[in-house]
Amino acid sequence: MEKGMNFFLDRYKKLGQTVSRINLQPAIRINTLKISEAELISRLKKLGVKLEFIPFAKHGYYCASKFSLGAITEYLRGYFYLQEAAAQIPVQVLDPKSGETVLDCCASPGGKTTQIAQYMKNKGILIALEKKRHRMISLKTNLERCGVSNCVAYFMDANKVSSLNIEFDKILLDAPCSGNFITDQAWFNKRDLEGIRRAAEIQKSLIEKSLAVLKKGGILVYSTCSLEPEENELNMQWMLKNFKVKIEKINLKTGDTGLINVFNKKLNKSIANCVRFWPNKTNTEGFFIAKIKKL
Repeated sequence: MEKGMNFFLDRYKKLGQTVSRINLQPAIRINTLKISEAELISRLKKLGVKLEFIPFAKHGYYCASKFSLGAITEYLRGYFYLQEAAAQIPVQVLDPKSGETVLDCCASPGGKTTQIAQYMKNKGILIALEKKRHRMISLKTNLERCGVSNCVAYFMDANKVSSLNIEFDKILLDAPCSGNFITDQAWFNKRDLEGIRRAAEIQKSLIEKSLAVLKKGGILVYSTCSLEPEENELNMQWMLKNFKVKIEKINLKTGDTGLINVFNKKLNKSIANCVRFWPNKTNTEGFFIAKIKKL
């Protein structure tokens, strides 16, 4: 059967990795829209919070405390966002700038949306889309808490983004995916290969719709928290065959290159420019990130 822990662990071995569960280190991203990095570090240390700079994440810190960081004044005032280390990287790769027009396709609860606004210094136009009404509450709350003032949030499926009649300089597609076993203890019991293939089809549709509203020369960052090649490298292979794009090199201090040999199937060599976070090597959740330029 194409499911279960042994099935997936064997797949990962065929992809070159022997993976195991790790204890994720809690992490925060300091929100420089509201406070300087130095000031917040000083405030948190006075409260007894232990901080360690994440070497590959701008404004990111591993943290340890004897109390809930989500219940302190500094959090409620939006001085920081509780955000896993690997999840901080897609926006860093996108590198949105002040004055640009930027799209966040699947925005709630708003971690990456608020991070985009931070990079943009609240200048320019940021559009955030969320297709589930109940998730809009978290998105709007976090935008307000973090002091974001350049964002318009729409209750909208990203597949319908063309109806906005806007062309974007940069797009983040942190796609809905099957997730990974590091952040979900029951993951192996929930997932099977057929479900992963269905997720990949949804992702392909979102890639197509995103590229349609991206300016020529614009950048699309595609990311998932999935380890499955169907949702990652194989989607990139499909994209390269069907659209005028190139995959640009991502320079990070951590992570592996994208796979270009998947279950004995050779892929386009440029897919090696992508980055894979294998939990057993990065001590983070699993992640895949691609930086795509529209030609």
